[in-house]
Amino acid sequence: VKCNKNSACSGKAMRVMITDNCPGCESTQFDLSGTAFGSIAKRGQAQNLRNAGKINIQYRRVKCYFGKSIAFTIDSGSNPYYFATEIEYENGDGDIVDVEVNQSNTWLPMQRSWGAKWALNKGSQFQAPFSIKITQRGNGGDKTIVAKNVIPRNWKPGQVYRSTVNF
Repeated sequence: VKCNKNSACSGKAMRVMITDNCPGCESTQFDLSGTAFGSIAKRGQAQNLRNAGKINIQYRRVKCYFGKSIAFTIDSGSNPYYFATEIEYENGDGDIVDVEVNQSNTWLPMQRSWGAKWALNKGSQFQAPFSIKITQRGNGGDKTIVAKNVIPRNWKPGQVYRSTVNF
């Protein structure tokens, strides 16, 4: 991103990672930290740019590459009847549009809870281990991968489980 219509803008671009979404917001609305505002400002103008609040920006989507496999952080509120996980280190140029969890050869759709967190309120007890299927929609269309048996039988809330897959 770079800002372009404020006298405090440096005109230099910086790379940001989108980690959340805002239902009801404009699709091009970025909520940048104060540090990020400072890095796109002219020297000595960071506070002026922060004080401007909403500013016009230009942006371009680029591929992410973390050099890691996808990790699943289990939400602290998860239990045998409710499962939520944050999906981290996803490579590629797309958005995650669908997540499913497999239990006993049945794929169950998860719902986006917020940001990178997906949840399933099953109503009956989960039987681990289970696999997670992720679909990403990007410039090249939809891509789907499966992290097979990534959540072990003895999973615990707050734990991080690493897969062996990525886009």
